[in-house]
Amino acid sequence: MSNIHYDFSGKVAVVTGGATGIGEAAVRKFAAAGATTVIGDVHEEAGITLVKKLRAYGHDVHFVLTDVGDDSMVSCLMTAAFSLRQRLDFVFNNAGVAIGGEVTEMSEDNWQKVLNINLGGVFRGCKYAIPYMLQQGSGVIVNCGSTQALRGFMGWAGYAASKGGILALTRQAAIQYAGKGIRINAIAPGTVMTPMNEKIFAEVEDPQALIQAWNNAHPIGRFGQPAEIADTVLFLCSDEASFITGQTVVADGGQTVRGE
Repeated sequence: MSNIHYDFSGKVAVVTGGATGIGEAAVRKFAAAGATTVIGDVHEEAGITLVKKLRAYGHDVHFVLTDVGDDSMVSCLMTAAFSLRQRLDFVFNNAGVAIGGEVTEMSEDNWQKVLNINLGGVFRGCKYAIPYMLQQGSGVIVNCGSTQALRGFMGWAGYAASKGGILALTRQAAIQYAGKGIRINAIAPGTVMTPMNEKIFAEVEDPQALIQAWNNAHPIGRFGQPAEIADTVLFLCSDEASFITGQTVVADGGQTVRGE
């Protein structure tokens, strides 16, 4: 994990799905870098617990109960974040759900749910953050895609479609606002050990076999860790990435480039 220390003092960052997993790691890193950091999540207890832990270290962290599938809640999240310091600098649209199912078997309800939360959540995060960024003439958005947007994986029709849509939306929005001081990029993590994936393992007959198979899918030989993905997010938000917009940064241990 990176030892680079960014100075985001005076900045405001929002992380959706920030109570656990990759989002939690990003919250910790934004807070450690001095940013006023706002967690938007449906997991209220976990979010409030994280706020208490980080405030004990002197960090300025807040929680706003947010379902990214709900338009009004995402609007309220961005408004609440902006009101803290009258600015909104960074948004990591990270919240998502993993719902499996192949095309012929996936229910209409599950299809709509995964698209509404994963793709719709990113859409709403951009929709309600960008006006504040336009007002101040600057801002960075990072959207969480997946390697499933880049390769075919068996049994994940809706999830893959939602993540592919995120990458396309990222490109479109980046072009739309590039001349307005706003940079918008996406990340495409490989398999990362998060509560979302732990839930998948718990539901299969042989979790160790699945874990080993997923490990083997990465030439580096292992899963990623949430903090490694969070490092990529902070880099994209930093001035060191000032010439990068509309791109998808793949952090996958070599998963998408292996030849066999």
